[in-house]
Amino acid sequence: MFSVLSSYLVALKNSNPWLLLLWHVLLHRRSKREIRKYSDQEAVDRLYHNFSGRYPDIENPVLFSEKQQWLKLKYRDDLMPICADKLEVRRFLRVRGYANHLNEIIAVYDNIDEFNIDILPNRFVLKATHGSGWNLVCKDKLKINWFVWRKIMKCWLKSNIFWEGREWPYKDITPRIICEKYLEDEHGQLIDYKFFCFNGKPRFIQANQGRGTSRHAQNFFDLKWRILPFGKGLIPKPEIKIPQPKNLAQMISIAKSLSVDFSFVRVDLYEVMSEVFIGELTFFPASGMPDFVPEKYDEIVGEMWTLPENNKR
Repeated sequence: MFSVLSSYLVALKNSNPWLLLLWHVLLHRRSKREIRKYSDQEAVDRLYHNFSGRYPDIENPVLFSEKQQWLKLKYRDDLMPICADKLEVRRFLRVRGYANHLNEIIAVYDNIDEFNIDILPNRFVLKATHGSGWNLVCKDKLKINWFVWRKIMKCWLKSNIFWEGREWPYKDITPRIICEKYLEDEHGQLIDYKFFCFNGKPRFIQANQGRGTSRHAQNFFDLKWRILPFGKGLIPKPEIKIPQPKNLAQMISIAKSLSVDFSFVRVDLYEVMSEVFIGELTFFPASGMPDFVPEKYDEIVGEMWTLPENNKR
């Protein structure tokens, strides 16, 4: 019930830039208060309990969601903050030989006063390098209320998503906004393929189609593109057919290569005109909340993940 209500409220504020601005302002004020009030353990327990009505077992984690909280509290890896940063990760990807799979960057902003809409193309994407879901997909810059969106982006630059779920890789990322080239596939959309990788092995794929529409579907598939009987945050819609990417084998290879350094990472990829693009590397999907449906898959997926023996790389 909480998940359904939460999804509705998120969709509501995302559809109205003024509500989105209000949400960011309130979130920023709340973060300043609660970062001082709660320890990391207390913050993680509160968030998990508010979501599910129970507390995570951090000392003997079994569920995927519990192991996610363990990773927040018990493990540190200097590579994770680099890969969580949407700008710095590009250097890591170039070193790994994936420069040709990076989308074009149009501009980088350290301050919102640097943002000049007049010199940008009509279509582009704005992303906060230090956030999660802090994006604007601009399909027509003449239809965007830039007065309010400049204020939203200003909130992005003075905010930090670390405080609520204590996702430590984000804590010290330099706040910046990047402007990327707008991508679209032959169907006029952009399907994102998210590869859940455990101990260096891709195990299953989340595919999202039709975001922002009544036909939005989020389904899960195995590596042979057979639909799986669970969802995450949303109930699966097997009646909506999400096409297998043409370059599935290449995507699996990329996900495997990029996941070898981590006990868990979600590798997000796109396919545009038969080309594969790397979106981002995600370590805490939905802050690791227990949102699998049916709920039993939280344990089933947790069994796929062997936590590192040491608490520091």
